[in-house]
Amino acid sequence: MNAASRLHPALPAIEAALRNVMGERLRIVSAQPVTGGSIHSTLRLAEAGGARFFAKLATAVQASMFEAEADGLAAIAASGSLRTPAVIALGADEAHAFLVLEWLELQPLASATDGTRFAEALAGLHRDVGEHFGWPRDNFIGHTPQRNTERDNWARFFVEERLRPQFARAREQGFEIELQRQAERLLDRVPALFLDYRPAVSLLHGDLWHGNAAVLADGTPVVFDPAVHRGDRESDLAMSELFGGFPSAFYAAYRRTWALHEDYEQRKMLYSLYHVLNHLNLFGRGYLREALRLATRLNEELARRGS
Repeated sequence: MNAASRLHPALPAIEAALRNVMGERLRIVSAQPVTGGSIHSTLRLAEAGGARFFAKLATAVQASMFEAEADGLAAIAASGSLRTPAVIALGADEAHAFLVLEWLELQPLASATDGTRFAEALAGLHRDVGEHFGWPRDNFIGHTPQRNTERDNWARFFVEERLRPQFARAREQGFEIELQRQAERLLDRVPALFLDYRPAVSLLHGDLWHGNAAVLADGTPVVFDPAVHRGDRESDLAMSELFGGFPSAFYAAYRRTWALHEDYEQRKMLYSLYHVLNHLNLFGRGYLREALRLATRLNEELARRGS
């Protein structure tokens, strides 16, 4: 039996992939579980020479999730704005898919300085502007497939590639009729939220909650687990507010770096609704009340505007 296979059944394939990158003498000598992930198994690997790696593992049929993640990390890294863990190896054997990343010693964003530096770096990411909303490939938000068909109209993109699929999944799972009634009212009216606002075609992280953001010991901002696409930068900001965790200095610094439109608070509900619907579809009824509240408030706001 290969020594690596005694540590984990996927490690012979991972070790072979690493040898293709780092040389035939590489040998994995330890594999320790890492806590904190909710979707994939994660390991901290060490090789005989002392190098360490972060490995994510899933079933072989989920290989496309890691391919999409590697694509997103590469896009953010290429922007030169935010640090990401480098992709070392990507592959699969008959049973497992794996993604091996650079091991980074990460710390949570805690101080005002951390928040300020992260905000400035995020604004740099958002200033990487493209031609079309969407992305050349589809990817995932958590376990959920995320379509990224490129469009020239952001409101239409957000309705057809984000909200409508989530409402459809909620209907398939039998969530109550009132949510669907609010969806029917909302989906055709979303463009009214963009009459006086034309978002830049920004490069987005796409899943920017505090669990996907950190700093290194020297304060360098780091992001990981992206759901990359091009879209309205406000949607990254809205996601960062949804589950808390970013220092208040982050929001003040972002606005100083690149001011937000005066109607951000209304569109924030729209962007929050997408993520709450996704949590409803992934984790169940505990998110139903908030999804219904947001959809109802958006419809009330649109009615007030006469749309």
